[in-house]
Parts: sequence; C-alpha cells; structure tokens
Amino acid sequence: MTETDLPPDAATLARLVATRHSCRGYLPDPVPHEVIQTMLRIAQGTASWCNSQPWQVIVTTGAATDRFRDALYAHAAGGNWTDQKARPEAPDFAFPARYVGIYKERQRETGWALYESVGVTHGDRVASGRQMLENFRLFGAPHVMIITTEEDLGVYGAIDCGAYVANVMLAAQSLGLATIAQAALAGVSGFVRDHFAIPPERRIVCGISFGYADPAHPANGFRTKRASLDQVVRYAD
Repeated sequence: MTETDLPPDAATLARLVATRHSCRGYLPDPVPHEVIQTMLRIAQGTASWCNSQPWQVIVTTGAATDRFRDALYAHAAGGNWTDQKARPEAPDFAFPARYVGIYKERQRETGWALYESVGVTHGDRVASGRQMLENFRLFGAPHVMIITTEEDLGVYGAIDCGAYVANVMLAAQSLGLATIAQAALAGVSGFVRDHFAIPPERRIVCGISFGYADPAHPANGFRTKRASLDQVVRYAD
C-alpha cells in the first residue's frame, strides 16, 4: 500500500509523524490555555499497563516559565553538561551507558547536522557547549511541561510515560504547535524536583518544551533521518 492509497485517518497520522520534529527555536507568543487543554486531553487517551496512567504533568505559563528558565540556566551554567561522565547530577532514570555501532553513527549525524545548522564548526567545544546550554533556556519556548511517573511502577511506568510523550507531541503537531522532548531536564532532576516541589516518590522522566516554531531560527532548518523498515523489522513466518 502506497501513501496515496492510505485511508484518511492513516494518511493524517502519517503526515503528523512525518512533519513532527524537535523544535529548537520558538516565537515568544504564548499558547492559548484552551489549546493546551486540547493537546493534553488528546494525549490522555494514551494506553498504559493496567490502565495505570502513571504520568503526571506540570505545565508552565507566563512568568512561571521565565522564572524556571532563568533559575534553570543559572543552575546549569556552572556544570559540565557536554561530558556525560563529568556531569554533577544524575537523572532519576539512568541515561544510556554508551552509544556504539549504528546508534553512535545516528547520534553523531544528528549532532553534526544541528551544529552545522547553527554555525558551530567541528571540534569547537566552546560553541557546542553553548548550544548544549540552550536546553536549559528551553530553546526560548514560552511553555514547558515536566513529566513524572510513580517510583513504584519502575521502568514500565517510564515506558508508559514515553508513549504519553509521543502522543503529546503528535497532538501538538495536529494543533499547529512545535515541541521538543528534553532528557536534559531529567538530568537535573534534583533541581527540577526542588523548583516545582515534586514529591520524592515521583520520578522525573523528561521535559517537553513547546510553543510556536520560529521559522527563521537556523536550528529549525534541519531534519533527522529514519532507518528503513528492513533495518529494524524481522518477520517470523
């Protein structure tokens, strides 16, 4: 079945998946509350193990975003966030131990494409570090949401939250919004927990910065690639 043969719902889903991207430059315009509510209402239909729905979400608006952004950036600016082993804090869920083989190739390809789009030359650690710190400015987004799960649900609660994150981003895309899921915010889980008074039994999964994309921002000019099905799928007949 080709894309032109897809039923309407499948065609819409395919378009949303294909056009969604990680936005790294936002307009300052806030998203209306009713649009945020619609995005979250759609994502609330996410499937979860035993219908546990482990996700809880904190969403910032207005001055709350700016307070968090300013405090977060000040906190992060003193740490070495470009070297995972040297980072002064640990996430609630361990980051990947390493990337090897094809996974390392994909990581490098994405990083180089981003740096090239914003004028960072290969080997310029000062400039790449500065770009890394943009994570802690939320890439200028007017909103951020913090996704948490219950500690007792372990990795499967986090998996359910991952499905929720994907649906949030697709719902946002359908509403004309841009998003970026940010593991970097989970990397400063202690700071985030203190800032928002998150209870200790809640584990921080990630953040999602969102708003309206700035089409003129150079970081929004590149797209990542996806592997072909024959690289990732094996049929057992």
